[in-house]
Amino acid sequence: MFFRKIEKRLNEYYDDPLKKIMVINGARQIGKSYIIRETAKLKFVNYIEINLKADYDGPKLFEKISKTRDFYLQLSALYGNKLGNESNTIIFLDEIQVYPHLLTLLKALFAEHRYRYIASGSLLGITLKHTFIPMGSIEEVNMYPMDFEEYLYACNVGKDVVDYLRECFEKVEPISEGIHKLVLERFKEYLICGGLPDSVKAMVEEENVLKTRENQETTLKYYKDDASQYDNEHSLKIRRIYDLMPSYMENKVKRIKITQIEGKKDYDLLKYQDEFDYLINSGCALNVKAISNPCFPLIESASKNLIKLYYNDVGILTNILYKNNIGAVLNNDKGINLGSVYETVAAIELKAHGHELYYFDSKKVGEVDFLINDYDNLSVLPIEIKSGKDTYEYRAIPKLVDKNGNYKLNKGYIFSNKNECIKENDLVKYPIYLIMFV
Repeated sequence: MFFRKIEKRLNEYYDDPLKKIMVINGARQIGKSYIIRETAKLKFVNYIEINLKADYDGPKLFEKISKTRDFYLQLSALYGNKLGNESNTIIFLDEIQVYPHLLTLLKALFAEHRYRYIASGSLLGITLKHTFIPMGSIEEVNMYPMDFEEYLYACNVGKDVVDYLRECFEKVEPISEGIHKLVLERFKEYLICGGLPDSVKAMVEEENVLKTRENQETTLKYYKDDASQYDNEHSLKIRRIYDLMPSYMENKVKRIKITQIEGKKDYDLLKYQDEFDYLINSGCALNVKAISNPCFPLIESASKNLIKLYYNDVGILTNILYKNNIGAVLNNDKGINLGSVYETVAAIELKAHGHELYYFDSKKVGEVDFLINDYDNLSVLPIEIKSGKDTYEYRAIPKLVDKNGNYKLNKGYIFSNKNECIKENDLVKYPIYLIMFV
């Protein structure tokens, strides 16, 4: 079983019967069911897993259940000899989004304390918007593909190495050249592999790039097929936007452009709100909002009309861009611009660590790739990502941290392939892989 950071949170939940029912929300194929299954089996004598999607496609035993009594009767009919009590029995409701009424029922089940429960779903971000959930009954936890730190552990990189890197990040101290080369090599592999557990398994345990790519293709198909639940017009627009995301990132102005979706200049981005909401709430796309004023808190100047979208998995992106020609990424080919790839992996890391993402672009300052709230200092942290060729080009971010300028932010981060952990005035330069600690 690969190390997943969410395991700690799951074990804390299992150990406290008074906690609200945990509902894990995330895109398909990121390992939700597996990590719940493996951790719950270690904690409870009686483990019961109900795949509600399979029930929906088959007997529909839970389709009409709206009362706890009926729920218990159905459980007893299916798993009578496995049912104990709250201290030794957990019920895992997988793919709960297909039966939204069961999300509503969770409060009553929780109140009766007959068994423990946990649930997961792949389109919960959409389902929860249209489902009545009684206050205080569930705790929604977002889960993402494996981040780079988790990938390092999958590659058998020791905890001592990760702790050493964390210390270098926190103290802004040099990293030994040997460690830098090793971790940068693993990072470039991660750009190809991404964080889907099946892809990681194929890459790390089987050293099979073709199988890794096949898994990414399958996942990509799942994401597109899920969009077909909408009517034909919405479905086509969702798939069109999703397919165009790599081309947006290659533009000088990287935000979504309506003219590329339908070829019309007079369309308001808000008219596509349902399509964007689907891509974001399904977990298969990460959004970065434009802000007009890089001051804390960032949401105060966020725009609804200007957004950037990134794929939720960098392996899916490099598969789309380069297929099986992995040398373009591994060798950092000078003829290939990896800017969109590096920005994507940065967005994935920051989002997985709980940050809401913003960007800033103005004629006077220029464009800054990412800004996140620095809650400890009630400030804003600007972040610039450099993929190689333009390592020394970062005109915008110094203007934000300039003490004689308009914004006077405390500090800014610049990440690149270079082995440098140095602070120059209020700019801190790091190797790209250290973004795993932001």
